[in-house]
Amino acid sequence: MMKVSLLQTDIRWKDPEANRRRAEALIEALPPSDLIVLPEMFTTGFCTDPVGAAEPADSETLEWMRRMAASRRAAVAGSVATEQDGRYYNRFYFVEPDGRHAVYNKRHLFSFAGEHERYTPGTERVVVEYNGWRILLQVCYDLRFPVFSRNRNDYDMALYVANWPSVRVSAWNALLRARAIENQCYVVGVNRTGNDPALNYDGSSALIDYLGNTVTPVAAPTQEMLYGEADLQALKAFRAKFPAWKDADSFTLSDL
Repeated sequence: MMKVSLLQTDIRWKDPEANRRRAEALIEALPPSDLIVLPEMFTTGFCTDPVGAAEPADSETLEWMRRMAASRRAAVAGSVATEQDGRYYNRFYFVEPDGRHAVYNKRHLFSFAGEHERYTPGTERVVVEYNGWRILLQVCYDLRFPVFSRNRNDYDMALYVANWPSVRVSAWNALLRARAIENQCYVVGVNRTGNDPALNYDGSSALIDYLGNTVTPVAAPTQEMLYGEADLQALKAFRAKFPAWKDADSFTLSDL
């Protein structure tokens, strides 16, 4: 079993210290977990102008994630506005209890809000192996592009961290389930709550199984912590019994 805690937090605008402090208090109150997932840009909110807000690659937030992972003996995951070599990235960190970490830079930048004007898109699809699970890392707008996240029989769980606004939350709910069903995998979707200078957020975070069923209770907009368990053996048994993945179309992405 993978014990997953979802932190559906409100985020103070461009205030990393306050956001880390709040997240730490929530993490300290969690039940024993294998994986703790925070939203997209959980230290700043979704800021499309990263100047003065983005952190360096070896940032205080990354070090904080290492401390949280070590103290709770759980992987800690979430995205951070990051600057490296003069470029800005919406960077998803997956930090393991021993301090090792994986990096995924958001591939699909949200041009509707101008994210593409300042940030550099990622070029690599990243799957992490952790506690016997193969975990695909994805960020917010990636959810709308199923070709990029198509399961090539190379992952068991997909993580989507987001700042997905209330006005489009029905799409969030539908697409999380679609990705779980079509890829025969577990999906973890962690969205923020509260408000930023432009938008309102209702959360709707969830752990969804390979049948499209919600494992976690339905989250209220103000709820900050959810917990659920994912069963790898049940997933493997279902894939063996109903091997739809074997009939998937074969393709490659030429620009990756």
